This record gives sequence, structure tokens and C-alpha cells, in this order.
Amino acid sequence: MLTTLKNAFKIKEIRKKLLFTFLMLVVIRIGCQLPVSGVNRHFFSNWFAAQTGDTFSFFNAFTGGSFENMSLFALNITPYITSSIIIQLLTIAIPKLEEMQRDGEEGRKKLTSITRYVTVGLALIESAAMAIGFGRQGLMDDFNALNVITVIAALTAGSAFLMWIGERITENGVGNGISIVLTINIISRMPSDLSSLYQQFVKGKAVAVGALAAVIILAIIVGMVILVIILNDAVRKIPVQYAKKVQGRKMVGGQSTFIPLKVNTAGVIPVIFAQSILQIPIIISQLTGYKGTGPWAYILRGLNSSYWCKPSELVYSIGLIVYIVMVIFFAYFYTSITFNPLEIADNMKKQGGFIPGIRPGKPTSDYLNKILNYLIFIGACGLTIVCVLPYVFNGVFGASVSFGGTSLIIIVSVLLETLKQIESQMMVRNYKGFLND
Repeated sequence: MLTTLKNAFKIKEIRKKLLFTFLMLVVIRIGCQLPVSGVNRHFFSNWFAAQTGDTFSFFNAFTGGSFENMSLFALNITPYITSSIIIQLLTIAIPKLEEMQRDGEEGRKKLTSITRYVTVGLALIESAAMAIGFGRQGLMDDFNALNVITVIAALTAGSAFLMWIGERITENGVGNGISIVLTINIISRMPSDLSSLYQQFVKGKAVAVGALAAVIILAIIVGMVILVIILNDAVRKIPVQYAKKVQGRKMVGGQSTFIPLKVNTAGVIPVIFAQSILQIPIIISQLTGYKGTGPWAYILRGLNSSYWCKPSELVYSIGLIVYIVMVIFFAYFYTSITFNPLEIADNMKKQGGFIPGIRPGKPTSDYLNKILNYLIFIGACGLTIVCVLPYVFNGVFGASVSFGGTSLIIIVSVLLETLKQIESQMMVRNYKGFLND
């Protein structure tokens, strides 16, 4: 990785892109410290610290601590992420959007424009819910219409500005802008998390005990990173052979290639879906100030990950089982709407391609479906292990960190993808072609 960055800085154009990206990230981190007018930040920080569970901690990690500070970027790019997922799902259900997706560059521009409008709409809804919900609990200096409108406008503008920065990084920087913005926010929380682990398990302990704890923590982090890298890069290559055919006076075709099927086909989307659904009742209850009584209180605790895997309260770990089932379900669901084996089989048949030993058409589609189902299950199990381990350590040892599970998957996948893009840009600029040999 360091060698790639060192070589990239030797190329003027790529060096400019890297510096532009770095400056944009500096702007983001500065914006995360700018306070929103009319909000008592100290009171809000105290309120946030009093909350149990990671309902808002998960959101706070994605915003790089901006939510806890109630800064201008408190919403961050979460509305854009939600909007992108919604539009992607709607392209399957709405023929007009599906047609735009197939229209090439012009269609993608239209979808991007729609995504921006939906992002602003979601940001308005989320900021209004936060301003009114938190304001009623005394989290504003003065709860009135003017302050509420000011907070809504500031949070919405901050989210829209971050979306704009992400797009500028994609166009003028190293690419993958929105993902880089999200990643830098998550990484910004890691020093404080590591400091918390040090304070809890190493500091003040005997030398042998502290050293052993440090080695175990390091081994767990490294092991999870390796597992995430394996999940991210693991691919099943399906061999494809193209038949020879005559076009004019030339014989074309006959080459061999493959269809790369990723083991973790849905990425981190199943985890985000599962966590979002489980947290909706908790967020609504906290925004409305309703604590819940009777059976509803037990349900809320079961949905709250802070109660999972605790030896003294194992009954609430039923929520963890529900979470695991939902992750596996959404892995199959999301893959089924984004990957169409029948369409791939038809395209292969039209181009004279076939999988050795498998007849073209429906048998090929059935074969791809069978392989895909195996891969989805393996990927979902690996994804579940990475995401569940932090909950186990949190419940048993009280070690709560924001870079576990979902955050770690995002960090590793984005860093690997960004390095691949930089390497591809370097390769294009260093490629001379056979005429220069």
C-alpha cells in the first residue's frame, strides 16, 4: 500500500488528485467541529452519554462524532446513502427507473439527479425529526419555531454540502468520493476507541496481564481485518467458452474467459438493513421520550444490542438471533434484485458463449443460481461472524468500539477499492503500447 502511494506521488496528475482529496477531507473534519446555532452542545453530549446501547452510537460512528457534538455535519452523508439504496431498489420495481439505468451515461446522470433530490428530502425529514424530537426534551437553548427552522436548515445544508464534496472527490480526486467521506468519519473515531480499550484493559493492570490483554486485542483486530479482506476479495470464477464463428472473412470467437461471482455479493448492505430495522422502534421511542412499559420494554431491550450476550441477561440475546437471521435474509434478498442469472445466461447465449458441461439457456441460469446460493450463504456467514464478534466482546467484557463489524468492513473495502483505482490510473499512464516496443 505504501509503495503504491509513493509511486503515485511521482505522477503529477495523480499527485494533484491525492492532494485535492486530502484538502477536502480536512474541510470535512473542520466542518464536523462547527456548532449548530441554537443547540446546547454540552447538554446534548451529556444526553448522548446517558443513552444505553449503540442505537445512536452506530449513527455517531458513521458521522465521525459530528452527531454527538451536534455540529453542522451531524447528519453527514447518511441521507445520501439511504437515498442511493432506495433508488437502487426502486429501479427493480419501477420500469422507468430501470430504463434510465440501461440508458448508459445519460440515464445514470438522471438517476444521480433523482438521488440528490431524494437526499435533500430525507435530510429535511431527519433534521426536522431531530430538531423537534430533541428540542422537546430541552436539548435546545430556546425551543421555538425560529430555532427549529435554523437547526433544520443547518443540518440539511450540511448534509447537502457533504454530498457535493463527495461528488467533487469522485470527479477531481481519486474517485469513490462518497465512500471516502464515510470512511474518514469512521477512521476519525478509532483513536478514541483504542484509547478506551487501553484505559479499560491495559492501564493500571499488572505488566503481564496488560501485555497479554494488548496482544489479545491486537490479534482480534488483525484477525477481523484479514477475514474482511478475504470476504471482500474472494471470488468464484465460472469458466465461459465462446464458440468460433465466421464474420465476413474472419474467424472470431473461440476464446475462454470467466464470470467472477463474489462470495460477499451484497457487501455491507444486509448489515445496514438489519441494523436499521432493529433500531427504528428504539429511535422512535427515544425521540418521543417514551421509555416503554411491560412487554414493550422487554422488546426494546431485546432489540438493543447493548443487552446482547450478557451472561446475566441472556434472554435478551434472542434479539441477536433475530439480527443474524435478518442479515442472512437480506444477503439473499439484495443479491436477488441486483444479480439476474437468467439475463446473464441469455446474454451469453446470444454471444455464443457457454459454460463447459452446461447447456445454454435455462440450464445455465439454474447452474448460476445454484452456485450463487452457495456463495451467498458462505458470504452471509462470514459477514455475520465479523459483525457479531464485537457484540460478543461487548456483552461479555464490556468492550464497546465503533470500528468493529460494519465499520471495519466499510473501511477495508473502501481502502482496497481506492488503492485499486489509484493503481489502475498509474497503469494507464505508464502503459506504452506495443508500437513503442
